Amino acid sequence: MNASHARRHHPVFCTVVPPHLLDKAALSEDSRRADLAQRTLERDSLLRTRRRVTAVRGIVPTLAAPASDAPERTVYDAQHRTRLPGTKVRGEGDPLSKDATVNRAYAGLGATYELFLKGFGRRSIDDSGLPLDATVHYGEDYNNAFWDGQQMVFGDGDGDLFLDFTVSVDVIGHELTHGVTQYTANLAYRGQSGALNESMSDVFGSLIKQYSLEQTAEEADWLIGAGLLGPNVTGVALRSMKAPGTAYDDDELGKDPQPATMDDYVNTHSDNGGVHINSGIPNHAFYIVATELGGKAWERAGQIWYDTLTGGELTPRADFAAFARLSTAAAVARYGDGGAEHQALQKAWSAVGVPLAG
Repeated sequence: MNASHARRHHPVFCTVVPPHLLDKAALSEDSRRADLAQRTLERDSLLRTRRRVTAVRGIVPTLAAPASDAPERTVYDAQHRTRLPGTKVRGEGDPLSKDATVNRAYAGLGATYELFLKGFGRRSIDDSGLPLDATVHYGEDYNNAFWDGQQMVFGDGDGDLFLDFTVSVDVIGHELTHGVTQYTANLAYRGQSGALNESMSDVFGSLIKQYSLEQTAEEADWLIGAGLLGPNVTGVALRSMKAPGTAYDDDELGKDPQPATMDDYVNTHSDNGGVHINSGIPNHAFYIVATELGGKAWERAGQIWYDTLTGGELTPRADFAAFARLSTAAAVARYGDGGAEHQALQKAWSAVGVPLAG
């Protein structure tokens, strides 16, 4: 068992739509918008508290027989209730459902499994063939999707501010990557370590989309949640890795608050110390590395990030500087000192203002 597996793994409740965005919507003069946003915030708060209480003992992966190279997916339908997992509607190898949401969830689970297997030799979330479960049609007009430490859950959105949360494969990949982080570096979900946790999910969520679409770094849009915002929202996505702070600028949802560099780092007590906001900084660093190296981002940039996340030296409370140093060391270990990879890492962390020394 490697160093990362020797740790206790504490699952956290992670949503793709950050609280600060829903807080804005809850202040809307449109009573329906405000009510739905408030309902989602209340549901998220309840689930977050429940996860914290039930996660006290943590998770210790069990030693099992070698995992196969095939996923084991199950999709459930909550039928607009909040009891999980719901009714099973599609299992591994079953034919297409008549419900497009079910099929998108099933395909997204598969795309995530494939990228981690083909790109990094990882067999599912825990590297031991963990079954991938997802529940769709959660709640009434629920404006979020989340990983609860055990499975994926998708709301349908309200059709106004947000659409069905299965429409973006990077959102599915984002949430499942929280599981990968849970079973490896186990980054604490607060402050800079929490922002790194969120950034890992954005990085691999984007890579899963790029892998699925066979895109190079130059062809990718580097958006998280493109197609998720509703028809009445002024914006293109939840976040932009290429240009943090530009994903949306809307009368109801406000302006995207993500910084691209440490000069604009946001000190806040909300959202566990701004985990969804300050993740823009390591996100942008990854974008710079990937575009500097060019080609398929999962092959070199993604490999360096994966090596850093799973190498056993990234501690649960690591800050940006620690990740920067370890990622640079990982690039040197795999590709050598002074090469394009090493230079790309140095350029990226310098550009976002994260020091490599000290």
